[in-house]
Amino acid sequence: MAEAESAAMEVDSGPLSPVKPPYASKGKAAAATVPPDSKSAPWVEKYRPQSLADVAAHRDIIDTIDRLTNENRLPHLLLYGPPGTGKTSTILAVARKLYGAQYHNMILELNASDDRGIDVVRQQIQDFASTRSFDAKCLVKLVLLDEADAMTKDAQFALRRVIEKYTRSTRFTLICNHVNKIIPALQSRCTRFRFAPLDATHVTERLQYIIQAEGIDVSESGLAAVVRLSSGDMRKALNILQSTHMASQHVTEEAVYLCTGNPLPKDIEQIALWLLNEPFTADISETKMRKGLALVDIVREVTMFMFKIKMPSDVRVQLVNDLADIEYRLSVGCSDKLQLGSLISSFTKARSALVAAANI
Repeated sequence: MAEAESAAMEVDSGPLSPVKPPYASKGKAAAATVPPDSKSAPWVEKYRPQSLADVAAHRDIIDTIDRLTNENRLPHLLLYGPPGTGKTSTILAVARKLYGAQYHNMILELNASDDRGIDVVRQQIQDFASTRSFDAKCLVKLVLLDEADAMTKDAQFALRRVIEKYTRSTRFTLICNHVNKIIPALQSRCTRFRFAPLDATHVTERLQYIIQAEGIDVSESGLAAVVRLSSGDMRKALNILQSTHMASQHVTEEAVYLCTGNPLPKDIEQIALWLLNEPFTADISETKMRKGLALVDIVREVTMFMFKIKMPSDVRVQLVNDLADIEYRLSVGCSDKLQLGSLISSFTKARSALVAAANI
């Protein structure tokens, strides 16, 4: 008993050593420790930004957080936006700047893969927030709740009081994709920053740096295809580039589309031509089977192609509405064959409307 009390006193008041506690950093932070020069490391982790200066975009947000960090006035943060836009990388870069190489000892990261019910808030998070800092120079610790929109409502309500109670010793950062799933009480306690999808220019610059570092052969059309398919998601862009490079020595536009399973632009153009001009487009079914295309991908790409074609606004609105209904029905498991018929019928009605508008 005396030995246990003595050990407790040493932890509470004795010299502090940077020993990693059992509740320290999980999930993405642990994955970020993969050596950058490891050939087997995914490029997503290998080229994860190590400092705020390395983050690809959002310079206004990065500069603001950097200034708050330098002035030791870092508030509770709520970072939200689509996946792959740099939310987790930004806060991990802040942690490295605050705590140095031993930042794992100073942060608690909980991801959606962890149990984050009310018991975790009352025990694990509260225990971490209530203990003294391991670094005498940095009195403030960091709790990262990644994908916080997956937390239960009860856990979010319990977190309100924990944030208020331990503000002097702990800063909380909530990261999510859908801010409307975070209760207003938590939103009001945090400084909110929205991470928008990355601009194509920033994605291209980062990919060019990685292409040069890896020494891979990428054509201009191949790079443009990766940027287009990523839709502003840097993580998705890196995964597409790496998987295409592993499948083909020369990364071209066709190789990118074949690797990802997306229909080629020329195929979409041909399908749209059939839909708008042919009386009955049986060729679509043949092309779909021969090239292994998913109907939902065809519908999405044809929808985007419709905005490039000049047609009356009312016809375009009705057509896009029909295509949206088809995509929804496909998402809930309706028959591909029946929905392909619905796609053809929608364009048949649109053609009739176009002919009627031309005769007026």
